Amino acid sequence: MTDKVLIFDTTLRDGEQSPGATMTHDEKLEIAEMLDEMGVDIIEAGFPIASEGDFAAVSEIAKRAQTSTICGLSRANFKDIDRCWEAVKHAKSPRIHTFIGTSPLHRAIPNLTMDEMAGRIHECVTHARNLTDNVQWSSMDATRTEWDFLKRTIDIAIKAGATTINIPDTVGYTEPVESADLIKRLIAEVENANTVTFSTHCHNDLGMATANSLAAVAGGARQIECTINGLGERAGNTALEEVVMAIKVRQDIMPYSTGVDTRKIMNISRRVSAVAGFPVQFNKAIVGKNAFAHESGIHQDGMLKNRETFEVMRPEDVGLSGTSLPLGKHSGRAALRAKLTELGFDLGDNELKDVFVRFKDLADRKKEVFDEDLIALMRVNEAAEDRIKLTTLKVVCGTHGPQTADMTLDIDGAPISVHATGDGPVDATFAAIKQAFDADARLQLYQVNAVTEGTDAQATVTVRLEEDGRIATGQSADTDTVVASAKAYINALNRLLVRREQTDVGYDEKSVSYKDAGE
Repeated sequence: MTDKVLIFDTTLRDGEQSPGATMTHDEKLEIAEMLDEMGVDIIEAGFPIASEGDFAAVSEIAKRAQTSTICGLSRANFKDIDRCWEAVKHAKSPRIHTFIGTSPLHRAIPNLTMDEMAGRIHECVTHARNLTDNVQWSSMDATRTEWDFLKRTIDIAIKAGATTINIPDTVGYTEPVESADLIKRLIAEVENANTVTFSTHCHNDLGMATANSLAAVAGGARQIECTINGLGERAGNTALEEVVMAIKVRQDIMPYSTGVDTRKIMNISRRVSAVAGFPVQFNKAIVGKNAFAHESGIHQDGMLKNRETFEVMRPEDVGLSGTSLPLGKHSGRAALRAKLTELGFDLGDNELKDVFVRFKDLADRKKEVFDEDLIALMRVNEAAEDRIKLTTLKVVCGTHGPQTADMTLDIDGAPISVHATGDGPVDATFAAIKQAFDADARLQLYQVNAVTEGTDAQATVTVRLEEDGRIATGQSADTDTVVASAKAYINALNRLLVRREQTDVGYDEKSVSYKDAGE
């Protein structure tokens, strides 16, 4: 009998805190449903006090969840905790997760003494426990907190009623031996440690998040906090797919189990990448484009003779097919549906009809449509509710400038036509958009990647915009790079508008701070 390791997914909370990774309400509900279906034990659905939008998303996810525990985050104050409970109480299994920074650097922010912080922890965990019997306590920046004080805070939290104790490596500072030893020592020395579940929450600043999480499990932790694709603040969080597959593959040294259906990994990885606007690097473990690709002649020869020579897991185990079904302009709806199902997209008849039209348009421009083309095609950026849509675009470019762009946008249902010049076709295109829609947004990132090989390849363009501290990332794909660039910029603008609407007066999900922790 193997020990069960609980998978706590925080893609919708810590993952969404990545600059530019804001998701819409419907996208959050979709990702939560996918997490629930794949067997994630706990879904941290958001930070309810952060904004009305976050509260609404957490509340709706709580109502819809079938099997997962739904958790909300709150700072260590009654106002946060009450707001969190109002959001998660609808769940079949609700959890309140409250925290405060305990390291010397973090104690200085709310300007609390050790005794004052200890009192705050006791009051807040007790308050949360009076609302629900499932309370998680986190000592933020635990790995840089003095041992005696860390032990004291955890002892207080357990006695106040916490059922899960999370030990965050908030800035990715620790290394695997330290991670394992810290958990072991806490379990050995904290009174009543055997009555709670110890959890690990690791960041990837030094590239050791997965190793630190697995080491913590070896030390006695039985909950891993992670995100799809390792999405998260700065360099990201522990990647769910990495820890789950490491446990699955290395049963010889990690005799643990998770409840995650690993065959659903690729589908949710692609969806999170699309809605967050964060492309997965090609050589990313488990879910990267090259994770199961073999180019070397020696490797190819070995794979043909025995796939285990160069693969420690089967692509089918993470939701990939080992075969390829080429598609082209003569392919029908049945073949398209079969391929999309294989890639993890389950479409209704009406959705398939819409996708088939776009597929045919793409197939007319390409000799062969590859898996990556279809995935890009499924990234529907121009949702019906978008305020800004691209209607037409004509660009003139060449060796003699300036380059020009003539564009028509549909803005709130009204057509706006503009003419702009720029230093190159993309610059002219972006200038036209800014001329048509006046937004004080600054371009932070412009990135182009070819989806497949060849001169007819689709280009996937990523655009990141910043406006008054709000950051939004947009993506689009097209065989015309300039068109893809325009659509990506417009997608980012639409997301910025959503951010404006989601930002409640006095609170912003990207800027909630300690300043109100005493309220």
